[in-house]
Amino acid sequence: MSITIPGFDYTRVPVGEVTLQVAVGGAGSPVVLLHGFPQTHLAWRHVAADLATDHLVVCPDLRGYGASDKPADDLEHSVYSKRTMAADVVELMRRLGHERFAVVGHDRGAGVAFRAGLDQPEHVSHLAVLGVIPYGDLWTGLSYQADAFLFHLHLMAHPAPFPEQLIGADPDRYFGYFLDTWATEPEAIPTPVRAAYLAAARSPEAIAAVCADYRSGAFVDGLHDQADRAHERQLQMPVVAIGNGLGGAPPPFDFEAAWKSWAPRLRTIVLDGGHLLPEDRPVEVAAAVRDLVATPA
Repeated sequence: MSITIPGFDYTRVPVGEVTLQVAVGGAGSPVVLLHGFPQTHLAWRHVAADLATDHLVVCPDLRGYGASDKPADDLEHSVYSKRTMAADVVELMRRLGHERFAVVGHDRGAGVAFRAGLDQPEHVSHLAVLGVIPYGDLWTGLSYQADAFLFHLHLMAHPAPFPEQLIGADPDRYFGYFLDTWATEPEAIPTPVRAAYLAAARSPEAIAAVCADYRSGAFVDGLHDQADRAHERQLQMPVVAIGNGLGGAPPPFDFEAAWKSWAPRLRTIVLDGGHLLPEDRPVEVAAAVRDLVATPA
């Protein structure tokens, strides 16, 4: 039996060339929650249930992940660019009847949320990003120490089929490594949820999709960021950036400075937890999102 978010309705929604699986629950002003790697919408199960007491909460599986479609990549890596994935989210919300909404993204989902805020600000009322900085800033600011921790960024950016073959040799061990080391709370990812993540990630189509996502992050997404930087585009909506300080240690990059350069209406929070903050620190994350959405747009 598949795991779902209790009280949420599940449906599949066509958005252009792909169809996304989405969980919807609650009522009130709409909030979209975008998951990261190597997860699905279930990463938000605790936060979504909390927010659904006074918001309409929409939790899709991003293209390439979970039960959403996994189209083949193209030579330019545009199929999984965050610009393309952000357009998926805007079209999804339009099809659900919402033209303006808050967007919250963690990890890969934060890249999608950031791109939605820059490309289609008329639709994004509030923006929350968790755990990462924009790709253009990330790749130019990596240190030797960060490279050791973020080895997967480099591996999956290599041309196909090399990383796909390596990961495909033992996908559960590969994806399980991140699930087991990126949270500080032992029960943050219980066995059934962990199994659901691995089941969703281990197929050849899913492995190819996640590698395509990371190739886009290493190449075309950074080019989009550079172009926006050159045109001095910024996020005009209220933004909260939530970082993690594992055991009190700072992130492997200047988290606040990176986001401040993009978001003049920024608030930053650093939580003492692992990278998988929606599962490691769901109460704090939900409170931060609720405070953000209460901020006048």
